[in-house]
Amino acid sequence: MRKISGNKLLVKALKEEGVDVLFGYPGACTIDISDELYKQDFTKVILPRQEIALVHEADAYARSTGKVGVCLVTSGPGATNLVTGLATAYYDSVPLVCFSGQVARHLIGNDAFQEVDIVGITRSITKYGVTVRNREDLGRIIKEAFYIARTGRPGPVLVDLPKDVMGELGDAEYPEEVNIRGYKPNTHVHIGQLKRAIKMLSKAERPLFLVGGGVNIAHANQEFTALAEKTNVPVVTTVMGRGAIPTNHPLYIGNVGMHGAYACNMAVNECDLLFSIGTRFNDRITGKLHSFAPKAQIVHIDIDTAAISKNVQVDVPIVADAKEAVTRMLEYVTECETKDWMETIQSWKKEHPLAMKSRPIMTPQDIIETINRIFDEAIIVTDVGQHQMFVSQFAEITEKKRLLMSGGLGTMGYGLPGAIGAKIGNPDMPVISISGDGGIQMNIQEMATAVLEELPTINCIFNNYNLGMVRQWQKLFYGKRYSMTCLRSGAASRDRGENVEDMAYVPDFVKLAESYGAKGIRVTRKEEIEPAFREAMSSKKTPYLIEFLIDPEDLVYPMIQPGGTLEDMIMDC
Repeated sequence: MRKISGNKLLVKALKEEGVDVLFGYPGACTIDISDELYKQDFTKVILPRQEIALVHEADAYARSTGKVGVCLVTSGPGATNLVTGLATAYYDSVPLVCFSGQVARHLIGNDAFQEVDIVGITRSITKYGVTVRNREDLGRIIKEAFYIARTGRPGPVLVDLPKDVMGELGDAEYPEEVNIRGYKPNTHVHIGQLKRAIKMLSKAERPLFLVGGGVNIAHANQEFTALAEKTNVPVVTTVMGRGAIPTNHPLYIGNVGMHGAYACNMAVNECDLLFSIGTRFNDRITGKLHSFAPKAQIVHIDIDTAAISKNVQVDVPIVADAKEAVTRMLEYVTECETKDWMETIQSWKKEHPLAMKSRPIMTPQDIIETINRIFDEAIIVTDVGQHQMFVSQFAEITEKKRLLMSGGLGTMGYGLPGAIGAKIGNPDMPVISISGDGGIQMNIQEMATAVLEELPTINCIFNNYNLGMVRQWQKLFYGKRYSMTCLRSGAASRDRGENVEDMAYVPDFVKLAESYGAKGIRVTRKEEIEPAFREAMSSKKTPYLIEFLIDPEDLVYPMIQPGGTLEDMIMDC
């Protein structure tokens, strides 16, 4: 039987797995793999400008397409640059297969040049990680990697490839099946438990659906919307669950948690049955655990057994894929009597509507509402910070408008590379990234990738001259001691005694965008918002950067002080 090198088998595996895009950055330990990729025409190779951005691009590609995102980096610093992106994908359950180069086997453990134990480093933030020690195991390990990444609770898998193993000749066959002892993801819902939960739902006087990112990951949006409509039960979501039901749906109340709407948090406090699907109940949602949903019995559907009763003790646990569970529920549920309950919720919404103060100057809400109005379809990708919360509060998310963000880890720098990955995976869909002036600079080099790949992304910067979310905490809880948050401060303001408000902002984002070959627009007034977006929308190949100058005093409300309860909402100050 013909034998081939490990490098050739890897490329063959990519084709067998249907990998049409690979995000890679080369190095000494992967140069032979790069050479094999050069010889094929099935998998498109994207060369970003940094491995940290590379994995975010693969992540957003996976989130927006439902496919497995694939990365290739070299050993040592190339591999360690994956760490943040792997953790981001792990917390948000994103299927990735990341291949890292490694020094030859006889050098492992000898502190060789560009050698690190990347499997050990990433063990807690990957679903599975392995160093391939024998050439005959290579095909099986790659096959298992893709299977593990996409099944059960999806997540990132790391495969470490020693250079000498990849150079060895071996079997040319790539396995067709996977049989992993001890890894048998649950694919069926326990009907008895499900019927028990449905019976509780039918008897509840104040039932509430709490939906997390699991519904979006399972692509169960249509099924869940049908479930809400059939039961007539109101819905709140986590930030990651936003879009599980269209945000303009009459049963949708909004987001729950630290920056959740008043009506949402009150609904959680007052409901008598909290029916949660696909959420981990993290601290940004629950506040103090002893006071979370104090009057409710709790049903929890999640694909990950370890997530159930990990943070919040539940009354009915159901381990199942969200789509499978919701589809089966549709067979049994009936309409619930929720008229009085909905009227109560509506009274809370009227008492404290979710809106920023009306101001003559441009606000984040003005920008987001313009996006809602002029884009019929779009993928919106956010960075992390105040702008992210504004988007999660005000962006209209429907079947044609999707939202991607780093939710579990809260990774600054995700927005721009995320938009690139989403656009590569969805070339006919408008893609908008929204970042703060802090987060955009963490991966601003990816403007080069967007320009060279001819990706007409629309990249928005909400520039308030500060690290806004931390500054907001400093204003509310630290006596306005604004330490390390002003992005205009430096030696000039410290040593020369100049007023920081008079300092020029560095960089000039418009000029920086133009230096990359992109288009830059600066917007300072409300009436300039729509024309800026209209110009960017007309681009076919060139990315746009739109800088919006925002008042630093535009804060995200409501807000719950860390360690507080859902009742302890700060409505304004």
